[in-house]
Amino acid sequence: MTHEREITEPVDLCRPDGRLNPAAVGWSRRPLHRSHLRGWGRAKRWEHWGVVTPTHVLGLVASSLDYAGVQSLYLLDRRTRRETVAEAVVPFARGTEFPPVSGAGRIRARGGGLTIGIDQGVDGSTVRATAPGVEVDLVVPLPPGHESLGVVVPWSTRRFQYTVKDVGRPVRGSIRIDGTDHPVGADSFAVLDHGRGKWPYAVRWNWAAGCGPGRAIQLGGKWTDGTGSTENAVFVDGRLHKIGADLTWRYDRSDWLRPWRITGDRVDVTFHPFHERVARTNLLVLAGETHQCFGHFTGWAATDDGERVDLDGLTGWAEEARNRW
Repeated sequence: MTHEREITEPVDLCRPDGRLNPAAVGWSRRPLHRSHLRGWGRAKRWEHWGVVTPTHVLGLVASSLDYAGVQSLYLLDRRTRRETVAEAVVPFARGTEFPPVSGAGRIRARGGGLTIGIDQGVDGSTVRATAPGVEVDLVVPLPPGHESLGVVVPWSTRRFQYTVKDVGRPVRGSIRIDGTDHPVGADSFAVLDHGRGKWPYAVRWNWAAGCGPGRAIQLGGKWTDGTGSTENAVFVDGRLHKIGADLTWRYDRSDWLRPWRITGDRVDVTFHPFHERVARTNLLVLAGETHQCFGHFTGWAATDDGERVDLDGLTGWAEEARNRW
């Protein structure tokens, strides 16, 4: 078990010299960290919105890795399993714009025929994107009292990451594919991964997120192990229950569509994939490989008071990513 401190007041992620502010290490129920990263070469900034509807899965990534911006749109038709992918690598992340606080301000990224525009306010966010054959126009409201998980992961005073995992947000709007509108609304949900930090060159992580009516699960691993911080939580009716334990992930790297097992203190989850997405990048200094599986969850996770929350039927994803960046 970890012994993480809950942060309840706004705090700067970095000290004036650019190193990690010790007062920023901990977790929060809403975005409170101001991420004014300093220096160049290891700073990473990104916004990743994942949206699941009864008919489609959408992934949007706007990022700046200092020496490159890596932008992407991924769309899966759940009925036909057709994948639509638009990607762009922009030297020195030209044209990108990121605010210092999650949930406030605007994000802009473009390149290779792909444009991403996200506007954030106190009532929620609008998410828009265009790519060849695809137009995305979504509103993601922020319900009163809705909580998200913010965590600072400290590898050292020079290497650290602030992440916000906002799971189970309602979403409405449309996704237009080759001129045909696909409405987004009932039985749909959105997940935000907001990241700001200074990373080691080589890293590996696991991430799983699943949502259903009144319940959601957020689980991570490998990249946080041994740091004293975790990004694990179960959400009940929008209320966050932090799980302060490193978890064990078991899955078959020779067959990603076999069930995954994620277990640990207060967590016993099986993930059942129905589709695998593979993303690979190899630009010499920048390289990565991600296996992201979409599917359904079974099992349980326990709240702060020990109640076991039934996770059967939650929909979402589990992934392994390996990056040199």
